[in-house]
Amino acid sequence: QVQLAEFGGGLVQAGGSLILSCAASGNRFAINAMGWYRQAPGKQRELVAVITSGGTTNYGDSVKGRFTISRDGNTVNLQMNSLKPKDTAVYYCAAKDSDYDIHEGATYDYWGQGTQVTVSS
Repeated sequence: QVQLAEFGGGLVQAGGSLILSCAASGNRFAINAMGWYRQAPGKQRELVAVITSGGTTNYGDSVKGRFTISRDGNTVNLQMNSLKPKDTAVYYCAAKDSDYDIHEGATYDYWGQGTQVTVSS
């Protein structure tokens, strides 16, 4: 089994920055792609950023150019800059046992409990 522990999040003003981190523990050999998804109230879950074991990244259109995902082993970080009120959501760390279809949230095997990010205007 794999456990995902999320760190970071909180309240920030528009234009500010935050860093989210996610550390995986347990069966480390079961992890390849890792990343972040988010869900705002009344909206569907959407891709934020994901990264394969080899470092290939994929970003959601709404965060391109503002967010950067990086990885060190089974820890993944999300640097969020130029935050906007529409970035307000619960952010979930996700991991899977392959590097295929990394943009498809339904294919992820493991999920964190989520961390709230609130951006005030």
